[in-house]
Amino acid sequence: MTGFADLRERARALATGERRALLGITGSPGAGKTTLAVALVRALGAELGDGIVAHVPMDGYHLADVELERLGRRGRKGAPDTFDPGGYAALLRRLRSSPEETVYAPAFDRDIEQPIAGSIPVHPRCRLVVTEGNYLLLDEPAWRAARAELDAVWFVEADEALRRERLVARHVEFGKASDTATAWVAGTDEPNARLVEATRERADLVVRGFALPELPG
Repeated sequence: MTGFADLRERARALATGERRALLGITGSPGAGKTTLAVALVRALGAELGDGIVAHVPMDGYHLADVELERLGRRGRKGAPDTFDPGGYAALLRRLRSSPEETVYAPAFDRDIEQPIAGSIPVHPRCRLVVTEGNYLLLDEPAWRAARAELDAVWFVEADEALRRERLVARHVEFGKASDTATAWVAGTDEPNARLVEATRERADLVVRGFALPELPG
């Protein structure tokens, strides 16, 4: 197990460097990427000040359902070709090269399962952007362009049974029936998980579980 204190210190070192840094967190669906990213942003925000660390998920670059329908890919939503990796890479490039301006990033609203543009402000005072998503280390040209903008990428691992259990629970929470959620995990999420697991060796750090501290608020 990787201690959260160690991860926080690694992220803090990036946040206190001479220029804005970008940290990527990847791993299979349900591994705990978002949980870790949010915990880091909260912990460092409490220490360094509001807005010094920002959370910008890759999921804001999901293609909208209307486009997935047009492309015939809605039944595979979450696969690499159901995202806009070029747009994501361009955002990361802008975050790195334009630290003097406020940059607005898209978010992904799980209640409606759609990306929402202009949802996340990254202010000039931000010193570290934490971004997370499945395909940060995928060895394809558009995804390699995104990786090139990141200072480091961490790969989060989780127990496989627990990871699948989390995925089913997430789909149920956001509206799928239990049997539909189970089928979606088996037929869509798990093939994506195999793709992501194959990128593990490209990570700068493998996080094999982590215990989160109690944080105020």
